[in-house]
Amino acid sequence: MSSSLVPQLPIAGGDAHDPAPRAPTDWTTGAMERRIRRRYAAERRFRLLGLAAVVLSAAFLAYLLLTMVAQGAAGFTRTQIRTPVDLAAARLPIDPARAQGRGADLALAGAGLESAVDAAAGRAFGPGLLSDGAWLVVRDAIKRDPALLGRAETFVLPASDPIDVAWKGDGTAEAEATVARLAQRGVISRGFNTTFLTSADATDPTRVGIWGAFKGSLLTMLVTLALAFPIGTLAALYLEEYAPRNRWTDLIEVSINNLAAVPSIIFGLLGLAVFLGTFGMPRSAPIVGGLTLALMTMPVIVIAGRNAIKGVPPSIRDAALGVGASPVQVVFHHVLPLALPGILTGTIIGMARALGETAPLLMIGMRAFIAAPPDGIGDPATVLPVQIFLWSDEVSRGFVEKTSAAILVLLVFLLAMNGVAIWLRNRFETRW
Repeated sequence: MSSSLVPQLPIAGGDAHDPAPRAPTDWTTGAMERRIRRRYAAERRFRLLGLAAVVLSAAFLAYLLLTMVAQGAAGFTRTQIRTPVDLAAARLPIDPARAQGRGADLALAGAGLESAVDAAAGRAFGPGLLSDGAWLVVRDAIKRDPALLGRAETFVLPASDPIDVAWKGDGTAEAEATVARLAQRGVISRGFNTTFLTSADATDPTRVGIWGAFKGSLLTMLVTLALAFPIGTLAALYLEEYAPRNRWTDLIEVSINNLAAVPSIIFGLLGLAVFLGTFGMPRSAPIVGGLTLALMTMPVIVIAGRNAIKGVPPSIRDAALGVGASPVQVVFHHVLPLALPGILTGTIIGMARALGETAPLLMIGMRAFIAAPPDGIGDPATVLPVQIFLWSDEVSRGFVEKTSAAILVLLVFLLAMNGVAIWLRNRFETRW
């Protein structure tokens, strides 16, 4: 065997130019102990900083929630005054038979019921103490029992906005003196404000309600989900499973990624130009709001859907193909059900963003004063974020608590929607 192939072993003692072998670290020296102490101290500081950041964030969140609950809780209550109303003495020109059935509202309004209730309250306590909608409580009572037109009765009627604010501790000196006088007589109290949950917008803060905006948000979200979820899911399936890899596909992918970061006001301008300007669809309708928000939500669903489809192991596809499934069956019977939890996660994120959007809906006219809840997706409507925005701009003090109460309703709506989506995601989730 050639000597050139024999490995050269180091000679004992080594070459004179070789570096001396490194001595092992002595961890018992004072310098090393100081380095270790500094390292442990830096680690403790980092841990404390992280804990302080979490505590500070939780404190800000708790302060925000407590502030909204403290201010919004008053919005779910109203001040009421026990008011005697002698309908027999008022002698309203209306037949009791017309006080029920169709046309009863118009008949009672035309008979001067509102003036009779205001006059009775003025004689009992003074003018300007009842809400503009107090007579509606009497009207509804008469519709249930027309015999009230022939006798005197005491009704619990909502107070006016200055009295309501003063009873809750933030009114003028004159209003607080009036409240003290009413409290001394034992005729003023606080009750649950059912009107806030069953009515739509109004100019009087004692008559406003959130039901119109809530129903508008619900219809808008249904349109958004019905369009964005199936189209976004199918687009993700096509791009990930069927689309060829070429420059056109790359252009589409880049465009979708860019659309996910476009400001929402741009989608509002697009909806204004296309849906209202070109197609002439009804302004301030849930169908237009849903179409606009679907355009904004769809890129988020596509990106989340593609990532979820990529996460399905290739062995699932190979096994399905191995037992004779067609490519379409592999995708829709195996890949899609396993990717559905991830797709639902992206849908939750997109829908939560859409629910809180205001700018694109303002562009398509959903900031109008809507005094009646919508009956369908083509009727004029507003949504909760826009309603909150409009109330926050009102001068009247009574709208402050209504704004906070509407924010609480929006948070509950968001939590409920996310809860349903999370339940669906957990139901379809599969671990391997």
